[in-house]
Amino acid sequence: MFKVTSAVFAGLLGLWGFSSPVLAEAITGEAGAGISYQPHDPTGSRYETRPVPYLDLDWGDVSLSTDDGLTWSALKTHGFTAGPYINYLQGRTSNGSLQGLRNVSDMAEVGGFIQYAPVDFWRVYAQLGQAVGGGHSQSGALGKIGGELGYPLGGGIIGSSGLVAHFADARQTQTFFGVDNNEAAATGFKAYNASGGFQNLTLTQSFEFPLAPHWSLLTSASWVHLVGSASNSSIVKQTGDVNQGQVQTAISYKFD
Repeated sequence: MFKVTSAVFAGLLGLWGFSSPVLAEAITGEAGAGISYQPHDPTGSRYETRPVPYLDLDWGDVSLSTDDGLTWSALKTHGFTAGPYINYLQGRTSNGSLQGLRNVSDMAEVGGFIQYAPVDFWRVYAQLGQAVGGGHSQSGALGKIGGELGYPLGGGIIGSSGLVAHFADARQTQTFFGVDNNEAAATGFKAYNASGGFQNLTLTQSFEFPLAPHWSLLTSASWVHLVGSASNSSIVKQTGDVNQGQVQTAISYKFD
């Protein structure tokens, strides 16, 4: 889930500078807190439970969401929106079975998006960005293409299904999935040079259950399947998993 960092706040101030009318808009959407049981890193070396925020907020043309980060819809026409975004990219602490690999810094992801959503309950979208704030060898290009469909299930329950394909260039893939000669000697992992391309497919199923006026229980489960160079990494083969899961739950408050 999305984590609020200083880079995100800096991006928010920058977007406000481009879209000053947002200051006069009321905040709408949902915000809350929950927990997530998820892989420690993209290789699936182990799982951990983390506290996480839930965010799905709008200020006019500026949005802050768990999945997409901070976005500004600079262009809006006939169901199409496009503009810049900034998001949080979780790093990696190389301990446990990853001891001897380099740590990966938390980074910001900065780029642009385009989305087609003619109605509120479905959308298709694409993002292309650059990881910034890490070491030179840890700041590659990445992006995703996906779709999401929402639907009512009765009793005020809302379901949502999404499918996303993630991709990255060789440098970004090497950051999490590669093993250089020094790391191979220190860890026992086979040396591996990752290449760019599609990295994983992620299928997510979510539900929102009403609890009281303005309050809801949110649940989601995701299946992540590594593909291409990521799935062939020696880290994945020796201690990780090509097929990974993630479950999350949160309590949220809806702003009118």
